[in-house]
Parts: sequence; structure tokens; C-alpha cells
Amino acid sequence: MRSSGSSLTEGSIWKSMLLFALPVFLGNVFQQLYNTFDSWVVGNYLGDNALAAVSSSGSLIFMMIGFFNGVAMGAGVIIARCYGARDYDSMRRAIHTDVAFGLTAGILLTALGVAFTPTILRWMDTPEDVLPQSISYFRYYFCGAIFTVMYNIMVGILHAVGDSRHPLYYLIFSSFVNVVLDLLFVAVFRLGVGSAAIATTISQGVSALLCFRLLLTTKESYRVELKKIRYHWDSFKDIVRYGLPSGVQNSVIAMANLVVQTNINSFGKAAMAGCGSYSKIEGFAFLPITCFAQALSTFVGQNLGAQQYGRVKKGVRFAVICSVSMAELIGVASYLLAPQLISVFNDSPEVVAYGANHMRTICLFYCLLALSHCIAGILRGAGKATVPMFIMLGCWCLLRVTYISIAMQHVNELHTVSMAYPITWFASSVLFIIYFYAADWMHAFERQSTREKQVQNET
Repeated sequence: MRSSGSSLTEGSIWKSMLLFALPVFLGNVFQQLYNTFDSWVVGNYLGDNALAAVSSSGSLIFMMIGFFNGVAMGAGVIIARCYGARDYDSMRRAIHTDVAFGLTAGILLTALGVAFTPTILRWMDTPEDVLPQSISYFRYYFCGAIFTVMYNIMVGILHAVGDSRHPLYYLIFSSFVNVVLDLLFVAVFRLGVGSAAIATTISQGVSALLCFRLLLTTKESYRVELKKIRYHWDSFKDIVRYGLPSGVQNSVIAMANLVVQTNINSFGKAAMAGCGSYSKIEGFAFLPITCFAQALSTFVGQNLGAQQYGRVKKGVRFAVICSVSMAELIGVASYLLAPQLISVFNDSPEVVAYGANHMRTICLFYCLLALSHCIAGILRGAGKATVPMFIMLGCWCLLRVTYISIAMQHVNELHTVSMAYPITWFASSVLFIIYFYAADWMHAFERQSTREKQVQNET
């Protein structure tokens, strides 16, 4: 049966990629909006300590969920490749294995997050006056970790088959749920910082359940059947082979960013609040980067499965140029508007000064981050996930931690910490460019296809 899902192997390259990437972009905007709204409500209604507690959340949350989401990327590559090749039996095995993995991972992550949150926060040198609220926020957040994991699993499946519209609709709805609950719990009932995490958990649960319902009821070839949700070990081995590098990469880089956050914490709660506010703004700034990287992985995976090699090359060129250009325009705008943007979350002069200086040190180098993410997305779509893993671990982890450890001994300033990002983005971009042009990875696919056709003709 041929699915009527959205194939990226036919039609205009720029139209098909933009039509796929635009809903991904808008969906990420709404997801970032309700994450940011937590900080806005907390900062304006509960004060600096509560804002600092929420603002330090990004690195810890990403460390806990990054591994599982990275492994799920492996499933997306396999599903996209099978979908492009019209191998629906293999695709369905991968989908049901992916769902089984998500359920297992979500339960495990919930238990680990609730149990080890205080230990990790103390290891991060979270100030004592912020620590109780941080523990409350994170523990409530991780009570719903299974919804976060399952949502990413479901969205990964839908994106792999070219459906980026339904995740957008569900995110818009869950974002409004989050906004209403934030205002109700924090602003009206004054239930404290933990209630902001409860609002986020409920809204994530809503979007996860809506995605799951779609996959259970669709008539397409990628339909999920409850009785078939189990580990198909041949598919699971492929998922691990393609996804484990990304999972390890995410977790280790997140641990390196915890080192960065620990150094930020050493400058006090104003620095935590200012840099945390920047991280919310950064989330929006990175959206063109992440949406094109996701689009590239799906586009490359589907077209390699369909043996459309010339189409892959044209799509790669278009997406990289768009992503890098948009990222730099956003970086310039962020530099010019830095104080005003930070003051949206907290208008304390000290918080604004820390956040604006941190932003201005980093944002003009967004083009480098875009280039690294795009090439990483291309390579993951081609099934070469170990290359981005080694480059990003070497640059964004080992080099970043080494730089901070040495530089902070000589210049103990927040600017020194901020420079860790542009330096390591530059290093990864150089290595990615060298590999991308020196390696013969695309020709290897073309040669394999030629050999297969020769064998078929001989037989």
C-alpha cells in the first residue's frame, strides 16, 4: 500500500522543503513560547529567586532527555529512509519499536529525574537561597518526563513521513493550555514555582496524547497498533546504531553545558537570571537553525531511500544557505536589541546587564552554529551519525570544558564563560566543512546504487 503522506522526493525542492520546514518552525516557536512564558510569569509574579530557579533549567533538562531524544533520531532516519524507498513493512517495525523504546525511556527518565534532581543541582553549585525552588521546579517537571519523551517520539515519526502540520496544530493548542494554567496556578492562586512545572507537564501531556491518538487512528501506512508495540530486535539494532551516537552526543554536550552553567552560577543569582533569560531568547533565535536541520535530515533520508542523489545535493545547498543567512540576520537583531529583550523577563539593572553582555558576546556567531547543525543534520539523514558525534563531542564538550577550566583561572569574568560558545562553534564549523568536502560519502551511495542496478540487470 502506498501511503498518501507527504513525500519530499517529488516536486519543487525549495517548495517541498519550505512547506515541511515552516510548520516545524512554527511548532518550535509555540513550544518555545510556552517555555518562555514560564519564565515570564515566574519572574514577574514570584521574583528573582524563582526566576533563577527556572532559568537554570535548560542544561539539566537537556542532559536528562537528550540521550533518549538522540536515540529517537535514529528511528527517524530509518523511518524516513524506508518511507522514501516504499518499504512499509520495515517502516512499521521501526515505528512500533520506536514507540516501545519511548515508553521504556519515559518511565526510566521519570524515576531518575525525581530521584537525582537535588544531587545534580548541588553539584551545579546552585545557590542555597535558590536551591529549594529549583528542586521543586525540576521534580514536578520530571514527573511528566514520559510525556516529553513520548511527544518527541511521536513527532519524530510524523516528521519522518513528511507530516509537520499535525504536530504544529497540537503544539498551538497545548501552548494555550500552558499559558492559561501558568496564569491560573502562579498569578491567580500563587501556588509557587513548582506549579509552573505542573502547567508545563500537563500541556506536554496534552500534545503527546493528541499525537498518539493521530497515529492510532490514521489510515496511512504508518499507523500504530497497540498490540504491535514491542521491540523488533532487527529494527532496534538499527535504531541504536543510528541513534546512539546522537544520544551520547546530546548527553555529553549537555554535561559540558552544565559546567558552563556551574560557572555562571558562581557569579550569583543575578547572573543566573540574566543568562537564563538570554537562554529563552536564544531558543527563539535558534529556531531557523533547528527547523532546517530537522528538514534536512528527513529530506536527505527520504531522497537517499528513493535514490534521488542529485535532488539531495540541490536540497542541501538550498537549506544551508537559507539557515546560515537567517541565523546571522537574527544574530544582528539580537545584538542591537539585547537590553530590551532581557528586560522583558526582569527589569533589574543588574540582571539586564548580565544578560545583555552575555547575549552580545554570543549572538553575532549564530551563523557558525547554523552551519554546524545543518551539516550534522545532513550526515544524520545519510546514516553517518558518528561523524557529528565525534566532531561535536570534541568541540562542544572537550574543547569547551578545557577552555573554561583554563581561561577562568586567568580571567574570572562572565565574558570568559560566554566566549566558550563562539570559540567552539567556530572549531566545529571548520571540521564539518573539511569532512563535508573531503569525504566521499555521497559518491558512496551513488556507487552502491550503480552496483545494485548492475546486479539486477545481470540476473
